Amino acid sequence: MAIRPDELAISRGRGYIAPAMPLDLIDSGFADAARQATALPAGARVLAAMSGGVDSTVTAALLNRAGYDVVGVTLQLYDHGAAVQKKGACCAGQDILDARQAAEALSIPHYVLDYESRFRAEVMEDFADAYLRGETPIPCVRCNQTVKFRDLLDVAKDLGAEALATGHYVRREPGPDGPQLRRAVDPARDQSYFLFATSREQLQFLRFPLGGLEKPHVRRVAAELGLAIADKPDSQDICFVPEGRYTTVIDRLRPQGALPGDIVHLDGRVLGRHGGVTRYTVGQRRGLNIAVGDPLFVVRLDAEAREVIVGPREALLTGALTLKETNWLGDQPSIEAAALEGAPVLARVRSTREPAAGRLALADGTATVVFDQPEEGVAPGQACALYNPADPSRVLGGGFIAATRAAVSPR
Repeated sequence: MAIRPDELAISRGRGYIAPAMPLDLIDSGFADAARQATALPAGARVLAAMSGGVDSTVTAALLNRAGYDVVGVTLQLYDHGAAVQKKGACCAGQDILDARQAAEALSIPHYVLDYESRFRAEVMEDFADAYLRGETPIPCVRCNQTVKFRDLLDVAKDLGAEALATGHYVRREPGPDGPQLRRAVDPARDQSYFLFATSREQLQFLRFPLGGLEKPHVRRVAAELGLAIADKPDSQDICFVPEGRYTTVIDRLRPQGALPGDIVHLDGRVLGRHGGVTRYTVGQRRGLNIAVGDPLFVVRLDAEAREVIVGPREALLTGALTLKETNWLGDQPSIEAAALEGAPVLARVRSTREPAAGRLALADGTATVVFDQPEEGVAPGQACALYNPADPSRVLGGGFIAATRAAVSPR
């Protein structure tokens, strides 16, 4: 994929040197760790994805210190209203400026790619469409799948790079059949859930220098280098959703999601009205505005009928789920082959939840995860990352949740 002239702006490092600072952490081995994680000879060109945050900036700095020919690239993904001014957002106005200034401090070339139209089509509109279908999407996974790893990998090759490095907290380690994807050393920062869709081909080219580090160390490296972003807050929530109100984006892109409908109990009773299925997610309890004796939760969304189905908490228990858009990094040739074997897995259905034991199975030719113990609040559209029970840090792949099967029959 060639870089189009209308997508590209270039800012080259102008030789600005940061104030002299002690480099104890870097000199004590962090640059060596980055070199080991990159596994390329000194002088090799590496493209560093620079979002303007601490993690991606330190990634570029460590690679530079390790002796690589580092080229920084920042993606301009959106520029609309409050999102641009939102603290902790990435890939917008202030962040692009921060990335450019960091590249100048490191004296490395820096490119800005205008990917607004791609990001809108591949991530934002997909996000809105998923809510319109009654799903709970994970836009960070879709962003990694498309504009970041797919498109940016092509850019890296166009620029003559031998690898693309990112600031994700995940590890890439050699295995008998090629590189393996593994959870980060710092469990509090591990981002493997959001990278389950990384393909074998992509993993050959990707590098993750921060996977073996803890976040406090990364901030100290930034401070020792005299980088202005050392104290910058981490990204929070969804980058393109101002103030966390996702309905603002959906209403603008897909206003039909605000069409009213019924709130229906699992037993068929109509309990009230709602202002659009896009306002609700599976597991939600607050904001239902219905008066009944027992606590009720959203257990399912029927977008076609414009119904929000509610029920008792036990109705949220999921015994199994089916997967779509799967990716497989395990030893078997495919996830279907692993499912035919009934391979044991650890399944992670939310980024904040530890993986749960289960096994793979095939249902009408579709990969399915059957849990050993029921999981609560699993929703279609969410990601399901799979890990190896015999080697729990190893990522086996996963997929998006297509459907769920209740563990408890409705009363």
